[in-house]
Amino acid sequence: MKLLDLYSKMKSDLNVIERELEQSITSDHALLSEASLHLLKAGGKRIRPVFVLLAGKFGDYRLDVLQRVAVTLELIHMASLVHDDVIDDADTRRGQLTVKSKWDNRIAMYTGDYIYAKALTIVTELNNPSIHQILSKAIVEMCIGEMEQIRDFFNTEQTVRNYLLRIRRKTALLIAISCQLGAIAADSDRKHALSLYRFGYNVGMAFQIRDDLLDICGTEKQIGKPPGSDIRQGNITLPVLLALRDPVIHQELKQEINRIRESDGQADASRALHLIRGSHGIDEAEQMAARYIDKAIKALEELPGLPAKKNLMDIAHFVAKRNY
Repeated sequence: MKLLDLYSKMKSDLNVIERELEQSITSDHALLSEASLHLLKAGGKRIRPVFVLLAGKFGDYRLDVLQRVAVTLELIHMASLVHDDVIDDADTRRGQLTVKSKWDNRIAMYTGDYIYAKALTIVTELNNPSIHQILSKAIVEMCIGEMEQIRDFFNTEQTVRNYLLRIRRKTALLIAISCQLGAIAADSDRKHALSLYRFGYNVGMAFQIRDDLLDICGTEKQIGKPPGSDIRQGNITLPVLLALRDPVIHQELKQEINRIRESDGQADASRALHLIRGSHGIDEAEQMAARYIDKAIKALEELPGLPAKKNLMDIAHFVAKRNY
């Protein structure tokens, strides 16, 4: 099944999620409401709500409960994007102006804070301390991941392990708990919730690696922003780290990255991109993403043979090959 077919099958429930997302961040304050809705209207894959709903199929599927988990997780993701765009000084996301670009940094920071607060308000409607504890710990880890990324801006000496720990916190954990909390909210078997967590974690790791590959190899039309944005912002990703291992290009690539750093990210990154694209770093990063997908699919083996299991497998295969 293609991903669009899956979304079509889930359209009714996803429409409910979309309406709840809009209603939850609509405010009586006109500017706050407009800024909050700006990113929502730009669209998105809604992969976290999809995972929540599919995980809920392995228990007592109740949309009125699951939608609270799904909306909460998507709002946390959205809030982190608003904040990221301030830190990265990004002008576009998903082909649209960022909140910070359309307004300013102050409006963006408070908009992100507001969306976070609305997410936490919604999840408190669920009387399940386990959900609150898991979510709170994940938010703490996300913040640590963001701080680690800032610390390592333009650091060409960081290790692959540093990178993997960072994306675990920044990306994989939120996807992992989307699967886990969907199962918990549906009173699924504890073993099933754990298997779904492992699935989501490994898909999340592959998702971020593919995202980083797209920033190097994709087009502006595909990714909604100019390629090479990560390097210009100082974010040294897996393909770059692996390319730096090549002794033939190591010194030149390092010099290019330093040149970009000295220009405050304003220098042209085309030469750096050319070097990385021609290195073994691209293939090696793709292979690592594929290994995470294999682990994700293996994590599904202990789950009962419901249609949702096949749907999750299809999403994993989509993540492995996605080009947008």
